[in-house]
Amino acid sequence: MPQPKSDTNERYSYADYLVWNDDKRWELIAGQATCMSPAPGRQHQELSGALFNVLYSWLIGKPCRVYSAPFDVRLIETKENVADDYIDTVVQPDIVVVCDPEKLDDRGCKGSPDLIIEILSPSTARMDMTVKFDLYQHFGVKEYWIVHPKDQTVLVFKLLESGLFGVPDRYCANDMIAVPLLGDLQIDLTKVFTPDD
Repeated sequence: MPQPKSDTNERYSYADYLVWNDDKRWELIAGQATCMSPAPGRQHQELSGALFNVLYSWLIGKPCRVYSAPFDVRLIETKENVADDYIDTVVQPDIVVVCDPEKLDDRGCKGSPDLIIEILSPSTARMDMTVKFDLYQHFGVKEYWIVHPKDQTVLVFKLLESGLFGVPDRYCANDMIAVPLLGDLQIDLTKVFTPDD
């Protein structure tokens, strides 16, 4: 199978994606291939690890599960079984929480996670703020968090009954984020942004 090409009109499916073997991380958005390099920086990794640890610890013994990248999320329009040839959107968010075990299989998540967290980096910020925002809204992700490492801020977008994300709740490094989606979880951002203090 020829390797994918970014920024072309060529369309790919999840079946194509499964046979690429060039050691790069790819995402598919409406059939368009996007390369996920370069690798995230150290601060990005530290934030991802801190948030993952909080969520993982909280979810022990609960039905929801948390995963960190690389973890394939196949976004589909229907709950019906869809063949790999027809799936044209596969993303690898930094962190996902999935509360419906029916959406999980050995290859990742098939359907919309309940919560997606993207941590901005220079190479992904535009995509995370625009394309992925629209994508996650369209596919009904209940909460979408955008973490800005440099500003030490978090925007939390919640899906409204209209099917659109509402005005975001904004948090900074000394705030607590309440996560009613996951029960009475409270995340202390001081420990996320400055874990060594």
